[in-house]
Parts: sequence; C-alpha cells; structure tokens
Amino acid sequence: MAQFNAADFLVHAQVRAGFADKNAVEGTRSRTYGELSGDVARIAANLRALGLHRDDRVLCFMVDDVEFLTTILAAFHAGLVAVPISTMYNGHELSEILIDSGARVVVGSAEYADAVNEAVALAPEVEHLVITDGFVADVSGRINVIEWTDLLNTPEHPMDVPEDTSEDAWALWLYTSGTTGKPKAAMHRHANIRHVYETYGKQVLRITSDDRCLSVAKLFFAYGIGNSLFFPLAAGATTVLEPRRPTPDTFAERVQASKPTLFFGVPTFYNGLIHSDIADDTFASVRLGVSAGEPLPAALQMKVLDRFGFEILDGLGSTEALHIFLSNDPDDIRHGTTGKPVPGWQVEVRDESGAVCDVDVPGELFIRGESLALGYWRRTDAQRSVFLGGWMRTGDTYTRDAEGVFHCMGRSNDLLKAGGIWVTPSEVEARLLAHPSVMEAAVVGAEDEAGLVKPVAGVVLTPDAEPVTPAELIAWCREGLASFKAPRAIRIVSDLPKTATGKLQRFRVREQLADSLTTPDTALEGAHR
Repeated sequence: MAQFNAADFLVHAQVRAGFADKNAVEGTRSRTYGELSGDVARIAANLRALGLHRDDRVLCFMVDDVEFLTTILAAFHAGLVAVPISTMYNGHELSEILIDSGARVVVGSAEYADAVNEAVALAPEVEHLVITDGFVADVSGRINVIEWTDLLNTPEHPMDVPEDTSEDAWALWLYTSGTTGKPKAAMHRHANIRHVYETYGKQVLRITSDDRCLSVAKLFFAYGIGNSLFFPLAAGATTVLEPRRPTPDTFAERVQASKPTLFFGVPTFYNGLIHSDIADDTFASVRLGVSAGEPLPAALQMKVLDRFGFEILDGLGSTEALHIFLSNDPDDIRHGTTGKPVPGWQVEVRDESGAVCDVDVPGELFIRGESLALGYWRRTDAQRSVFLGGWMRTGDTYTRDAEGVFHCMGRSNDLLKAGGIWVTPSEVEARLLAHPSVMEAAVVGAEDEAGLVKPVAGVVLTPDAEPVTPAELIAWCREGLASFKAPRAIRIVSDLPKTATGKLQRFRVREQLADSLTTPDTALEGAHR
C-alpha cells in the first residue's frame, strides 16, 4: 500500500514548493506556510507525547480559527484521527458523540466551555482536555487539562517528519449532520483528501495559488473542511476563516477586509444576503461562488448574480463522499440544475429494481468515486444499506436529461403524490420563493382527515415585506404551477428547522406541519380545498 500523509500533502509540500513565506491561513491572526508547518509538527509531537497511538481519535469542538485548522492538520501529521464536531450540539448531545467515537482527547474553544465540560464529565474514556485561552475547565481530577498554546512548545521528542501512514489509514471522521436522525461517523482515509482536491478542487473550481477562499460552512462539515482547508492549502492558496456566527453583516465585513476570490455558501445564506442591506459591491473580489447542502433555486441564483455580480456553481455532495460529486461547471452553468458528474465520479439514476433509469425518469441517485468513506463507525446496518459493492446510495431522487444534466427532485422519501401524480417539493418551494414576501419555504406531506397525504408548506416571510396570507400564497402557486402541485395548506412560521450548515431538516418540518390539514389554524386560511 502506497504511503501518504495528508498533512504533508497540504502543508509541508507547499514549503518545499517555495510558499514558505506566503500566508496559508488568515483568521484572528495569520500564519504563513512555513509557520504553519512548524506549528503542525510541534503539536503532533506533543499529542503523541500524551500517550496517544496511531488511529486514536482527537475530537475538536472549536470555532473556525487558526487553532482549529492547525489541530486537524497536526492530527493528520501524527497519524491520529481528527474528529471535528458541529458546535451546534449541546453538552448531552456532544457526550453521545464523544462516547461513540471513543476519543481520548478533546480540544475545545473557550466559547463552548459549558458544553465541553458537561460532555467530558459523561465520557469515561476521555483522558485529556486541551483548551484555548479563556476556557474555564470544570472537570474531575481524572482529566489532564492542557493549554492549547502549550502544545506549541518544543517537544522532547520532535516529529519533524509526518507519521508514515498509508493511503488507506484513517485520517478524518465526520459525523453526518442529522437531517434524517442521529449522527453517525463516516470514516475517511488520508487518500480521500487528495482525491477531492484533484477532482473538484482542480477540475471544477480550477483553484490556483492566487485564490483566497472564504466559506460560510464551518470546518466541522465535509463541505466546509474542503472549502477552507483541503482546496486552498493543496493549491498553495490562502484560506480565510471567520470565527463568528455567519450573518450577512459579519461576512460582508470579512469579505471587504479579506477580498476572497472564491466564496462558498448555502442557499439559506445566499437568500439572507439578498434580503440584507449590505452594499451591492460587497463581493467585487469574488470570481466564483459555490452552493451546496440543498438545491439552489434558479430565481435565487439569478438574484445573486444580478445584485452582487458573481455566478454560483450549484452542486451536490455528502459527508460520505467528503465533498461535491455532482456540479455545474464554470463554463456550463445550468441554472436550477445540479449539473453533471465531477470528473472522477460515476453517477447513475436507478429504479427500485436497481436498473439504470431512462432519460427524464426519476430514480434514486447512486455514486461511485475514490473519496467515498470507508464506511460508518459502529453502524453495521446503516453501512450495509448505503454502501453497496463500491457504490453508494445517496437517498436523493434525481432525473438525468438527454444532455446528461442532473435535476434534483428531493430526497427519496420526500416525493409526494397528489391525485396520484408525483409532486417534487423543490419545484413548489422554488415557486413560493419567487414571491417577493417569502424568504424561506419548505414543502412536505401531511395527512388530511381521510388519512391521505397531501402537500403542505411552512413559510418564513421576509422582514418588512408586504403582508400576505396563506390563501394568497396558495393562489400564487396555482398561477405558476399545475394546480395539483399547490400546497393544500400553508403555515406561516418564524423559522424552519435546519442543521448547523443551514440544510433543511425535513423530518422535523414534517413533525412541525403534521396537523396542518386536520387542525383549524388562522395561519392556514384558505387551505382546506
């Protein structure tokens, strides 16, 4: 098996290539490639000095800043497994993941001290807690508490050369975002990191050392870690990290200060930008935008282009694939579609028997590529149902047109039948979002008095928009769609449940709207038809 270490590929190789004095990362402080290379080697050696062995897990619950990025790279360098976790979890939820992963070391940012302290107290296998400045540790005496800056000290036993890992060695465990239930860890090898760069990074983004990357999605997600770590560092480019909660104002400030050329967002955030009052020339430095997480409506895509002046590549990826495998191309952008397979990926639409569907016939999306996860940690049943003979079933329903362009029809369990005809939630949502008073929309199925499933919608209105009633929105849908596709009920809500990346949690929306057709509600005016 060929030897390969992701930390060498991402950082140390750039020093050898002459980028030692160039900024690799800019957050609350900056580090050049040379400085980052030295930091990574020292932290790796000091982690191993704690008694950690190859494949031990290092769980990170941290803000997006230099310390987080450096810790992940140090774990790679040391032959350990980096386990970055969403900071949206509370202490109890974090403890469940901590116990599941078997991590012996937790690295936490001061901002999340309460959750980390609670989680560590509930996880008996944790031996070491590494904390950033300002973290008030409240743990039992069995836990060895270490300041993150102490890991930068000159180690007693230096580790200037990365651990001699193979391509197939564990590098990274990423927990799924929980759109369909409890998170599970997708296990990624060192070689997967190179593969996502060589496929999507080089051939779709066409990233170069001149680029500067800024991502709304954080480092603890597959989409974010590719945007902010794998692609920029592998290319000798610069990554810009924003520790604060993503809002249009905070990112406008960061964009103006850092002048990124590649901007990575999600549909919900792009929608927020459109409805914000930030300056139209805020993104003047951006040559290309990217969107993932859920389908990007064509109307929203055009609004961003018209107001801010940059195109967005809509794509589909997954935690299990490590990044995007289906995408529009800068030279071939089909608004409202997910584009074509990223070079290096095989993508098929299959029917229930497993046969490849004909053109324009919906079916489940299956993918095969080199960066697929090795499987799920301690989830045998899930692994056997998802990973099938080198292929992975994504759970997404798609069609492929005569030109080989893929069109999203939602998750496989999200399609609805109305009057015996299939209804695609994303199509109805796109119509609702085209209304000037609608900021967010989600369409799911709910049972009526007869127990039949009909389409209903949850809608978040744009602040300060013209008042609109559910009945008016239903009429709006009927004007732009076949009447059977229109929601039978609409509930105006203050927000829709999402994961930390802004991805809609449809199973929770279904719970939220379950009684929409059976319970009288003033927010459902004109609905029961």
